[in-house]
Amino acid sequence: MSLQRVWRHIVTSPNPAGCSPAALPLKVCLRTRCYEAAFCSRPCLYLTESICLLQREEPTEPAYLPLNGEFLLASGAGFAAFDGSWDPGCGSGAVLSFANAEQRSWFNPELWQDVSSRVDLEPAGRIFLLDEERVPCQYDHVIFQPETSFRVNLDSSRQVIPVQSISLMGQELSSPEAWAEYLGSPSATWQFHGNATLQVTGTRCPHSSGCACGNSQDGDRICASLLRAEGCPVLACHSPLQPLGHCCGVCGAVVTLDFKPEFDLQQYRDRVVQAWLSLPKYAGVQMAISKVHRAHTFLGLLQRGSTPVIQIVLVDGEAGTQTGTAAEQLARDIMGDIAQHGEALGIPGGSVEVATGSALSGQAAIHASGQIASGTVLGLLFALLVLGGLLYLHRKGKLRLWTPRLPRLWNRAEDLSSPEPGSGKGFDNPMFDVELPGTGSVEKTLQEMAPEGHQVFYLNPLYDPSETET
Repeated sequence: MSLQRVWRHIVTSPNPAGCSPAALPLKVCLRTRCYEAAFCSRPCLYLTESICLLQREEPTEPAYLPLNGEFLLASGAGFAAFDGSWDPGCGSGAVLSFANAEQRSWFNPELWQDVSSRVDLEPAGRIFLLDEERVPCQYDHVIFQPETSFRVNLDSSRQVIPVQSISLMGQELSSPEAWAEYLGSPSATWQFHGNATLQVTGTRCPHSSGCACGNSQDGDRICASLLRAEGCPVLACHSPLQPLGHCCGVCGAVVTLDFKPEFDLQQYRDRVVQAWLSLPKYAGVQMAISKVHRAHTFLGLLQRGSTPVIQIVLVDGEAGTQTGTAAEQLARDIMGDIAQHGEALGIPGGSVEVATGSALSGQAAIHASGQIASGTVLGLLFALLVLGGLLYLHRKGKLRLWTPRLPRLWNRAEDLSSPEPGSGKGFDNPMFDVELPGTGSVEKTLQEMAPEGHQVFYLNPLYDPSETET
């Protein structure tokens, strides 16, 4: 589902801390009121009435307007500048300053406002967005309010930041050609800066199951802009859950659903809102639902691809040991509905992770029983089928199964050259070149060669019988 995002920060609003001390002030008169306007690097004045700029009283210190400044004149407004010889009679006025807009990042969720909520189906405050989705996603509409001046920092981990369309100066740019033409104008150079480029695609999400936001590569920038130095808050539950696309952990439940091509994310979102989220017993529960990519890792270290899933994040307003219990119950209701109607909804199965404030609960996992049973049966059937096929091919002689042969001492002895039957000859010893007698036993020969009173139990290859002393 495409959302409409409005850029909230404009540089026309007064901000006393916005200018450097070296800025040159000018006296600005809006018909009956005067201001000392300190012009910074790129200020903008939006004028609804005829005004005049008065030069500073010290003639030795001339005032300058910046070359990249901007005046927006409404219909019927006028502008005049003079040296102060004429007094419009509006008094001394006040200092009007402009905020420094150089570091206003595109990836700061606090600078965007979602204006696409469906009031008829969404109870007030019950639907929230993950942190990565609070910044314009790849199929969203971006709106810069007309008759305002803005400057956006586009520093990113990507070279291109895609959106569906951009509206500025009251004109919607929804094609790559129209946006490329605007990027060539001086206004675009003033309004957008950074190492990335905005890209208008003009295309909608092509899947009924929804599309991932696409901001995961800049998740660290989003969290840094949102959390700054404060970090994540301390939660009351045990082992908080970490939803994909969110900066901090949550208490409650995270439902992860598998889906088929015919699954409709918007219809299922409306189903959950109407069937459960609008009930009084779930008055304090908030929900975020979107498509995310669940990464697959090898040994928990190396990423090996990802799988798109539907993620439902449920949090509640309970406190103490009851933290997350209402969200847990809603997650169980959702899983019970999937067990009954999952196939018709295009949801073959799913799982739930729960984190509550109960000391006995901690973090638990609930799986769709139908999915586990069917998965187990299919896995066993597949394994038996593969094993049977291998045995059949082996029996037919079309497949030779490799069997490991471990060396053993007796096998090694059998592999040595054995004497031929009836030869009476053992194996050749390279260090002993004495032929054994052709007839008689080895024991008898040894006894004949041995001196009297001695017995010889083995032949020494380095021993010459002729040298034996008697």
